Amino acid sequence: MARGPGYGVGMTRDHAYFILMGICITAIVLAWTVVRLFSVTAAVIISVAVGLLPPIAAIVANAGDEGSRRR
Repeated sequence: MARGPGYGVGMTRDHAYFILMGICITAIVLAWTVVRLFSVTAAVIISVAVGLLPPIAAIVANAGDEGSRRR
């Protein structure tokens, strides 16, 4: 698979997508299991901020030149 611009050595779009989505899921779980015990407002803010990651992950997964896309 071809590497897109801006990725580290060995980092593919698929890897970047799964890393971003893993961060998203982890942050949501931590916000509502740990952070909520200290501050519900902070948990809500974390949830809203992390809500922006899935569209960014989709953009990263679809970025690159047309020749490197799967058919």
